[in-house]
Amino acid sequence: MEMTAEKLERHWMPFTANRDFKRHPRMFVRASGMHYFDPNGRRVLDGSSGLFCSPAGHCRVEIAAAVHEQLQTLDYTPSFMRGHPDAFALADGVAALTPQGIDHVFFCNSGSEAVDTAMKIALGYHLARKEAQRTYFVSRERAYHGVNIGGTALSGMVRNREAFGALMPSILHLRHTLLPKNRFTRGMPAEGVELADDLQRFVNLVGEKRIAAVFVEPIAGSTGVIVPPRGYLERLREICTRYGILLVFDEVICGFGRTGDPFGANTFNVTPDLITMAKALTNGAQPMGAVAVHDSIYRTIVEAAPEATFSTPCTRYRTCRRSPTFADSVCSPASRSSRARLPGCAAPSCRAHSSIVDCM
Repeated sequence: MEMTAEKLERHWMPFTANRDFKRHPRMFVRASGMHYFDPNGRRVLDGSSGLFCSPAGHCRVEIAAAVHEQLQTLDYTPSFMRGHPDAFALADGVAALTPQGIDHVFFCNSGSEAVDTAMKIALGYHLARKEAQRTYFVSRERAYHGVNIGGTALSGMVRNREAFGALMPSILHLRHTLLPKNRFTRGMPAEGVELADDLQRFVNLVGEKRIAAVFVEPIAGSTGVIVPPRGYLERLREICTRYGILLVFDEVICGFGRTGDPFGANTFNVTPDLITMAKALTNGAQPMGAVAVHDSIYRTIVEAAPEATFSTPCTRYRTCRRSPTFADSVCSPASRSSRARLPGCAAPSCRAHSSIVDCM
């Protein structure tokens, strides 16, 4: 394809200065392992794993073979009132990686959709508990939670929000933890745990039974890699438990081995109520996200619904397939013993499982 401005014009690129790019296009034409290749054959190290999507490396033969086989067997199944066995097998595989008690998995199509789905699950849970007045959501400054309406409203990155006005009411933001005194800290910084007490201030401001959920990235990844202060996540967990607020870990970036364990929740030994995920869930080979949910939340919503009626946030998903790819590398004993941990983090071993499950 000739890279003229006219040939490039129809594709409207996200998070890109489109006019500048189309004057001076920067293209990759293939990838292998940890490298991209430009049209001239120059090899470029992929230092961010394809925006955190491809930690197992690019163009893995076994992943491509699994996708090919699945597309020739069963390419798509409606998820309304119908299912297929591999979707249930995938849910089992994901649940084997999540912390104890987070045993139910709702599939969707992206990390952004996972965040908005988690917001709907939180509202549905409180409605089922006769606490529909819980409509506030709490996020953090410098946070990134995707590009849908809910996730953009939760975002603490001003440039992502400023063009759209007040997308949703009742969104509160905790202060961020990127403190000057913590710069160049190795591992988890010692200063900043008190910033979690902003949540207590919000409880005091809006009422003890008004906040539905708190969304945090265990390690923020879109405005720098911001590791939480020691005790910060534990303090958030304590306040959420005290007031019946759901704690949601957005692990779209740091899930599936990036912290040395399947999830940041495992690494920091703090169990949330919900975990959002995407990206490395399929190693970037297919668009997919998911929300892992604590058993008590799932039971509350499902059992509150009258018999034979819907009790789901409602989405669709493509055909899933078990494939011996990325999760094996996350959970194998050899990789667990060799992975580096964040200094200062004590982490339990992940719950075991012998095969990784990829969704195709």
